Amino acid sequence: MSEAEELLSTPAEWDLPPERHRHFKDVLMQQIDHDTAVTPRRSRFWRPAVLVPLVSAALTGALLVTLSVDGRGPATGPAPSATAAGASVTLNRIATAAMASDTVRVRDDQFVYVRTLVRENTGTFTGPVRLGAPHTEERWTSQDPGPLRVTGWIRASGKDAIMPDQMIPIESPDPRPAGVDHPTYRWLASLPTDPDALLARLRKEARPVEDESRDQAVFSLIGDLIGGTVMPPANAAAFYQAAAKLPGVREIPDAVDAAGRHGIAITLDDTGFATRDEWIFDKETLALLGSRFYLTDPDRGITTETLAGTSAVMETAVVGGKGEVPARAAAR
Repeated sequence: MSEAEELLSTPAEWDLPPERHRHFKDVLMQQIDHDTAVTPRRSRFWRPAVLVPLVSAALTGALLVTLSVDGRGPATGPAPSATAAGASVTLNRIATAAMASDTVRVRDDQFVYVRTLVRENTGTFTGPVRLGAPHTEERWTSQDPGPLRVTGWIRASGKDAIMPDQMIPIESPDPRPAGVDHPTYRWLASLPTDPDALLARLRKEARPVEDESRDQAVFSLIGDLIGGTVMPPANAAAFYQAAAKLPGVREIPDAVDAAGRHGIAITLDDTGFATRDEWIFDKETLALLGSRFYLTDPDRGITTETLAGTSAVMETAVVGGKGEVPARAAAR
């Protein structure tokens, strides 16, 4: 039995939040590519069916769950209340706010630290959604342009966390340079700040899976990048301006992140997919608060769109090394 077949036969008893779904399916697809001698495809960051860094083998039990959600069949749930006309205006307002934010410069020898509050689906693989207790996830992304085998680290803590309090490496069987699967500050700063040029670049980088449209793949890629990195203000603004140009983006007037904070949400409709992501922004400052993830899966009895995961960005900072948190860094 190949390693990919072993992964597929591994039982799983939980679902994961959007970022982990994308990441762990990447692990499986990477192994399938290796076992079948498929020419590697262009990578992207924490998205399905691509070659991104590989989490420790101790997490392979979660891989099958990823296929159940990111394998996405037709969506049948009703669309939430939203406005299409306002989405472009709001995204351009968010871009203006991002442009006015302070510039945080990051050296190649540092790490970007992101702490999020997460609620995951703890229901069984074949059953309905049951959101677990909020828990904390910390992520350290190396800014070394590489190529690197280990591009970052993840640690979760609290009730319903997977492998709590363990530092888990994000590693690849082959060294990876800076890019969509290892988005360093320097690489992000090198991207076009013209939204049309950036959108064209993202359309080339994004790799849709199954029934996913390219616009949905671009939307998800942008969401991964704005939620887990530090970049120059002009680049952040360009990402939001590029998102405003995607057909189907909609504004949702009120959404709540994992920390209970209310904000404005931006989403994108893709009727070929049974999942939908929302980015949530503060109504006053327009800063990114977090995200929500919805699922429709009639085979599991989930016949209407159901909240299957939510997160809240609690802290983003630059630190000197893996395992270091901002408070400790400041005390040195």
